Amino acid sequence: MRAFFFGLGFSSINATRAMRQGGFTPIGGTVRSAEKAAQLRSGDIDAVLFDGTAPGPAVGDALATTSHVILSIAPDEHGDPVLRHHRADLDAAGQLQWLCYYSTVGVYGDFDGDWIDETAPLVPRNMRSDRRVLAEQAWRDYAAERGVPLCILRLAGIYGPGRSTFDKLRAGTARRVIKPGQVFNRIHVADIARVTALAAERRLGGTFNLADDEPAPPQDVIAYAAQMIGMDVPPDLPIETAEMTPMQRSFYRDNKRVSNRAIKQALGIDMLYPNYRMGLAHILESKQ
Repeated sequence: MRAFFFGLGFSSINATRAMRQGGFTPIGGTVRSAEKAAQLRSGDIDAVLFDGTAPGPAVGDALATTSHVILSIAPDEHGDPVLRHHRADLDAAGQLQWLCYYSTVGVYGDFDGDWIDETAPLVPRNMRSDRRVLAEQAWRDYAAERGVPLCILRLAGIYGPGRSTFDKLRAGTARRVIKPGQVFNRIHVADIARVTALAAERRLGGTFNLADDEPAPPQDVIAYAAQMIGMDVPPDLPIETAEMTPMQRSFYRDNKRVSNRAIKQALGIDMLYPNYRMGLAHILESKQ
């Protein structure tokens, strides 16, 4: 089993480790810079260049022997860059057995704090999520034409070692923006990695939410993390007076509780870190 990741970012790098433990070898993928490609190749990942604006010169050769492809590149105004530049290479990949697309729970839009699952209508509230909806369907269409299973994982807010509330607190950038009733789901990167590896091994098809069990107000997470590391809790900042970029403000337009029941039932698992308290504790312990 040979895996290839389009977009070797935070989630994908963690997933490569879980997949290697599951027997996938070799593992390759794309990066945007030669420097990062060299760094990853020194760590036994066959990284090649692809920046999304033109075909990657070595991607076709890499796909020729690939069985499992994981897609972690966001669509742009022209659609999905992988389908745009490498559809023919995927068509020619004679050993292809499985596709996985990392999407986002942002495709659902706002449900005023209600619980939703994968049957909820898609009413995205911003251009980024609109593009994700279109990209999801483009990959469904391609997988159906190609005759291989496609697993779409709709990810909640991603965090993990090196990318958590602790880092924002220590950098002085954590802000407790208060919007009454607002909650978010999160997902620890280790759960993304584990689910990706298990789904790949079983060639799981379908669309699944990948979120924790306990959606929570963002200010609660910051306060809890600050107390864990003995820092002052940042003051409350009402959303009406908070300075935010349009992207930051768009996150607060969506308020929902996302169920992860389907993926847990499909794989017969529970989340490694079902709530932010357990996830943060693991991050803190891993740095001791």
